[in-house]
Amino acid sequence: MPAVEIRSLARSFDALRALDGIDLDLHAGEVLGLLGPNGAGKSTLVRTLTGRVRPDAGTIRLLGEDADAPGARRALGYVPQEIALYPLLTARENLALFGRFQGLEGAALREAVARGIAFSSLTDRANEPIEPFSGGMKRRLNLAAGILHRPRIVLLDEPTVGVDPQSRERIYAMIGELAAGGAAVLYTTHYMEEAERLCDRVAVIDHGRVIAVGTRDELVRATIGSDQELVVDVAAPFPSALETSLTALGARLAGQRLQLATAEPAAATARVLDLCARHGASVTNLRLESPTLQRVFLHLTGRELRE
Repeated sequence: MPAVEIRSLARSFDALRALDGIDLDLHAGEVLGLLGPNGAGKSTLVRTLTGRVRPDAGTIRLLGEDADAPGARRALGYVPQEIALYPLLTARENLALFGRFQGLEGAALREAVARGIAFSSLTDRANEPIEPFSGGMKRRLNLAAGILHRPRIVLLDEPTVGVDPQSRERIYAMIGELAAGGAAVLYTTHYMEEAERLCDRVAVIDHGRVIAVGTRDELVRATIGSDQELVVDVAAPFPSALETSLTALGARLAGQRLQLATAEPAAATARVLDLCARHGASVTNLRLESPTLQRVFLHLTGRELRE
């Protein structure tokens, strides 16, 4: 049974169809990346899961229960992109306040606060007001505040925005700890390298629909059709006849660089080098790369700006 089961979820705002029949599952112990261009529907989906937005149609089940059943959403922990902390309170006081919001009290609250301080690596600063804390420290505390009640489902909305590399690494470790403990984690991000590193599966959403879901390798095979990409840089000028021949092979050209997805890299390399030699083009660099998630994402959603 999925920890989160979404079926035919729809939501419109006037003429805008923000969610258009979303089907998606999230499993215990899994980090599922939610990717999409600006305006694709990611934020609306997360807000609908938290109950802040009511769907027009469709169902959400949390741990097998209807999301609207009494107490069902207590299984959720939500960490928003915005820092939702009180700057004049200490780290410990912030966690205690959020713990009370989550229904904790007495010994359970004290234990949760101590656990949150350790989880966010703020033991030495626990009794200081957080206003002068760095962005990374606040992000770590923000994450800890959202999960004090040990939720079995965690929704993370861009949790590493504006943090230094050290804090980013710590947040990655925190997310790994959550999943290792059995939590089902939904992770929204615009950073493709994060999704590749952290997520067991990725769901790509665009125009209110899930247009692809799977592991990185599954998405590569389904979109680009190969696990290898030949990248070749050619010295200027780039002969037009060579461009025609390479395009016929399925290569993408950008300036002096060509990229060709291939399941047979040795044969593809020989073919490209032969074509370059025939047309008098000088190869300045040649390498094989694994296709990135960013390449898959652009293949699925296009390269036009979304603002």
